[in-house]
Amino acid sequence: MKIRVLDIVRGTTVDGPGFRTSIYCAGCRHACPGCHNPQSWDFSGGVEMDLDEIMEIVREEDFDVTLSGGDPLYHPEAVRELSRRVVDAGHKVWLYTGFTIEEIESDPRLADALEFIDTIVDGPYVEALRDTDLLFRGSSNQRIIPLRQ
Repeated sequence: MKIRVLDIVRGTTVDGPGFRTSIYCAGCRHACPGCHNPQSWDFSGGVEMDLDEIMEIVREEDFDVTLSGGDPLYHPEAVRELSRRVVDAGHKVWLYTGFTIEEIESDPRLADALEFIDTIVDGPYVEALRDTDLLFRGSSNQRIIPLRQ
């Protein structure tokens, strides 16, 4: 199984608690005004990577993982399989998405993608609600939602 990846940032501390390996997936249709990463909207951006290649990096770094983008949930099957592998390797997974938890729960494909996700940061970035004092979020409508203990 493959997924288009814009970048993999090793040892970052800005996309969740502690040191993390952040995987930025290509593609987003939310097109949030003021998005800090509009180049991530392109579904043909980045490079296509096999999940085995990504897992080699995850194992090498040995940090928890954050899936961001773009919006990883535009690739729900790959996200589910990648997050399963990350959890099986002993790590926790955070996922950033422009979808709200309510939208995700109402769509079986998206809901299934969250089976192995420990925490999501949900909701679109809203420029009028931008708050630089928030931890791990860009705007106050976004929520940090634990899914698994």
